[in-house]
Amino acid sequence: MVWSYCKKISSEWKHQMEQKMIASEIFKDKKDNYPQSVSKLFVGTRLNGEDINPKAVQALGTEKMKYAVPVTKYDRKGYKPRSRQLLLTANSAIIVEEGKLKQCIDYAALKDISVSSLSDGLFVLHVSSEDNKQKGDVVLQCDHVIETLTKIAICADKINSININQGSIKYTVGRGKEGIIDFTPGSELLVAKAKNGHLSVTAPRLNSR
Repeated sequence: MVWSYCKKISSEWKHQMEQKMIASEIFKDKKDNYPQSVSKLFVGTRLNGEDINPKAVQALGTEKMKYAVPVTKYDRKGYKPRSRQLLLTANSAIIVEEGKLKQCIDYAALKDISVSSLSDGLFVLHVSSEDNKQKGDVVLQCDHVIETLTKIAICADKINSININQGSIKYTVGRGKEGIIDFTPGSELLVAKAKNGHLSVTAPRLNSR
């Protein structure tokens, strides 16, 4: 009976289950909003071709998009939020502003990824300081953080490189400079620059652990 059932599984459903298993391995009992993601199917992409500026698509050249999602990028110093798109290809994660490729992170230069244990959608892409093309780590926020990080983990082969942190995340602003993001539970999601110069993130508690 098991063999008969397995033979009937479509390639699309098999891929869905594989992604969900990886998400479980990374986030189960570690990130507060993981349970809410279990019942929701992962989609192939959050942005279709018409949602992305043709100039950005043309700039990709032969690189084929595997996943795309709207994100908010926070400036490394002043933490000003900026609307961006995150495109994933077989070789890199690309930050896009309208028709411009603002930053291209080769997966070889992606050291690891940090995310909090709360229900916020923030995550940090930590890049190698040896890559002269990079200005520093990238602070992003996304409405589909479990799905997006699972996609990055698969595309970049970084399943074991996602760090789930409690309290705070440190990241590189530039050469020799460090920034800090503080996370605290609260009644609603709030992201703002604190008086101490840190990025302060308050997120509602969805599940008690």
